[in-house]
Amino acid sequence: MINRLLNQQQINLPMPAAVLYFKVHQPYRLRKYGNTDVDALHHYIDEAATAAAINIVSETCYLPSNKILLDLLRENNGNFKIAFSISGVTLELLEKYRPDVLKSFRQLTRTGYVEIMAETYYNSFSWLHCKKEFERQIKKHDAIVKRLLGVEPKVFRNTELIYNNELAKYINHLGYKGILCEGLYRILQGKTANQVYAVPDNGDFGVLLRNVNLSDDIAFRFGEMSWSEFPLTAEKFAGWLHFHADDTNVINIFLDYETFGVYKKKETGIFDFLKYLPAAVLAREGMEFCTPSEALEKFYPSAIYNVPQTISWEDKSTENCVWCETMEQNNTLKKLYSLANMVFASEDESIIERWSQLQSAEYFFYMNSEKKYSDSHPYLHNPYCCCDEAYKNFMNILTDLEITLIKNNLQQFKKQSQTFNHIY
Repeated sequence: MINRLLNQQQINLPMPAAVLYFKVHQPYRLRKYGNTDVDALHHYIDEAATAAAINIVSETCYLPSNKILLDLLRENNGNFKIAFSISGVTLELLEKYRPDVLKSFRQLTRTGYVEIMAETYYNSFSWLHCKKEFERQIKKHDAIVKRLLGVEPKVFRNTELIYNNELAKYINHLGYKGILCEGLYRILQGKTANQVYAVPDNGDFGVLLRNVNLSDDIAFRFGEMSWSEFPLTAEKFAGWLHFHADDTNVINIFLDYETFGVYKKKETGIFDFLKYLPAAVLAREGMEFCTPSEALEKFYPSAIYNVPQTISWEDKSTENCVWCETMEQNNTLKKLYSLANMVFASEDESIIERWSQLQSAEYFFYMNSEKKYSDSHPYLHNPYCCCDEAYKNFMNILTDLEITLIKNNLQQFKKQSQTFNHIY
């Protein structure tokens, strides 16, 4: 009788699932801003460079990858599903420069097998510095996703997977189903990352953990001839996924979409890997694909993932976790967000937008002088010859913005004074 009940329970258990997430983000390219431009130009974006970058990544990654995925989604008729985390900046730039690519993303979402995640509009560090701006960006991102792609995000991803318990509670309060973060060994302490977790004192709000090794096998090690597992084929990777099936609810594979065609060139076979992966996984029984929302619905949290101190997918111990380990980076970042009150007080949409555009994480990466960082992120295409040039360029822009804000405040004060004198 007991064995019969156990067998019935096993039959009713949901099948282990793999979730494929792709981060899609391209920042604005900043104008080279000299000392003479300060308090004179007031225009920070290099439109030509931005358009060129979007065109390159569209042709080398977005269009060919989207075509492969659309064919796979249609062929598998619901057995293959994926998720995208697309920044608001990227959607905005695609609408402006590459409507054909935007259309291809819309075709993907219309299959019903693609989930779009919530995130900060500008891929920013706003959670760490300005909660008001953080929430504003999330709402702005939700709005553009709904307008351009016709869906509403349900699961959140923060910039560079920056995360702590407080963030999870904040995101829960905003009404999202769950959040994606890094599955760190030092926090898991022997437990598997391949489960849905909960947050202390936050009900059953779900935490999905990125499987670090399996994600990085594609993002970093694919195509590396010195790697002991070279070459990585779809069949081999599918075998690794199935190997974890016994201790798995959900395996979260999260990587930059630009892995396909940009960071890993077509010649490495990366597109063939993507093309044949679903069939390789589905050829064996015991594992399926699902979206993040489906994973949270299917699997109840199995344990607590307790993160009182901020982490990220770089697992840095410094205040800003990723890309901000130098004095120049941190000082610049603090300076940027110190302008928040003046920016909002201006009630000037053009000023708010200029300030917002400066928040993308990449600008602070460019200021990092540590060689190990350049080695681990060679694909970010730093447009500056050195970190000092990046720092000085950004500071010139920031100085221009601050002067604009000071003048704006003086004008407002003058108007208020004139109104007061007129009354009395």
